[in-house]
Amino acid sequence: MTKIEVKNLGYSYRNSPNLVIHDINLCIEKPGLYCIIGPNGVGKSTFIKCMNKIFTPVTGQVLLDGRDIKELSLKEISSKIGYVPVTTDNVFTMPVIDAILLGRQAHGSLRTSKEDLEIVTRVMKMMGLEELSMRSFNHLSAGQHQKVAIARGIAQKTPILILDEPTANLDVKHQVYVTELLRGLAQRDGKIIIMISHDINIAAKYAHEVIVMENGTVSQVGPSEKVITEELINRIYNVDCRIVNDEGKPHVILGSVLSL
Repeated sequence: MTKIEVKNLGYSYRNSPNLVIHDINLCIEKPGLYCIIGPNGVGKSTFIKCMNKIFTPVTGQVLLDGRDIKELSLKEISSKIGYVPVTTDNVFTMPVIDAILLGRQAHGSLRTSKEDLEIVTRVMKMMGLEELSMRSFNHLSAGQHQKVAIARGIAQKTPILILDEPTANLDVKHQVYVTELLRGLAQRDGKIIIMISHDINIAAKYAHEVIVMENGTVSQVGPSEKVITEELINRIYNVDCRIVNDEGKPHVILGSVLSL
């Protein structure tokens, strides 16, 4: 069983003495969907980039199955951790199917196998991308780009998948569909799926556990019914709210801004 553990993690950007994130301790070893929530600028994206060696922590360590990721090659990490950025700056002058096939390169072969094609075909169907398979990636909308990026991450077939706001460019229907899909993958395939979400209600409804970040660190981890409270929303977002019970899960009804 794959496990990812973070110990006393801290990171600062170059030429800055101030830590963007600090003193983060977290251990995830059970399959499930884990949603990271918190206000803008709290270090959510920085945190997940430290988890997969895009950024190198200045303090603490990230352990993947007991090994410090500093000791692992990018190929070793990519065989265990898939990553989907919030947006892509890549310009793929290639069909959608080939852009998704890039996710299979983590498995070490530069030649496309029958298994690769079968996996990518299933993932395209899963993401509703079949009709776009031969369209140029550059000719897609922002939402379609996001769906291709998610498909590429899923096609990588890693035990851990980390996503930075995967529903950011999607309409409401596809936000719900993608989140339900990720939760189902975590349950069915025994994956650890970690995603940043700015939609508190989606996180509350679908996450097996919610990870709360505030003031540059992780302050709470647990099921949404225990973690998401009116006091928490008031404190970290400075927004008044009311929480109602939605089939055992908290649903946040937002009020007015308390302060800027």
